Amino acid sequence: MVALGTNQGFTGACNAGLEVARGEFVVLLNNDTEADAHWIEEIVAAFGRHPDAGLVASKMLLFDRRDTLHTAGDYYRVNGIPGNRGVWQRDVGQYETEEYVFSACGGTAAYRRAMLDQIGTLDQDFFFSCEDLDLAWRAQLAGWRCVYAPRAIVYHKLGATGGGSTASFYDGRNMIYLLAKDYPGDLWRNHWRTVVRAQGNITIEALRAWRGAAARARLRGQIAGIIGIPRLLCKRRSVQRTRVVDRTYLDSILTGVDESP
Repeated sequence: MVALGTNQGFTGACNAGLEVARGEFVVLLNNDTEADAHWIEEIVAAFGRHPDAGLVASKMLLFDRRDTLHTAGDYYRVNGIPGNRGVWQRDVGQYETEEYVFSACGGTAAYRRAMLDQIGTLDQDFFFSCEDLDLAWRAQLAGWRCVYAPRAIVYHKLGATGGGSTASFYDGRNMIYLLAKDYPGDLWRNHWRTVVRAQGNITIEALRAWRGAAARARLRGQIAGIIGIPRLLCKRRSVQRTRVVDRTYLDSILTGVDESP
């Protein structure tokens, strides 16, 4: 049984749907998307082939350019910068392999109920963005995997439910929240220089574009992220206690700074 929830960029509403839904699998779907007729069938089949998978990532294509990728599963770089695999690329079969990835984009994410019962649902501190990555971090640390299912296809009308300055603010804030809450200590010890450099580069780019509203919002987001670190550190202790995977595994699921997944 599959339970479907609508993701409209509001974490509280999403959680209400996740908590009420009692299916074996729970899926979130943006209200600006169109799913292929076989999408659910492919999601369930992928879960069946991968009993260790707590998340399934779909292939998301642009609504108005259906030969162009928005995401083929999400990655997370060791410097703390996340991204969409294949974003803006023309879909010519380069992402047709069913494989493990870091995360499923929250606009079309599928979750195993047993995993949600173990690690919890979306964290409302991550309002608007990165809540899917936070959940993926918690899942990965607890031993659950994310599999990309290339035949589970969804078309996304990009930016219909948010963007611009709002997205810039919350992206700036929530990327720091991820580092404070989820990024493991042994990775911090190895990669702290690249993490700090990445955040510094974001600040410099925003200052250069200061006249733009989105750039100023990104800076405000970074400041808000730093201010919120103490609250996230309280949650960090409980998240890191759930970790059952070793450093070798974490290295295998993270993307290098210069890699293009």
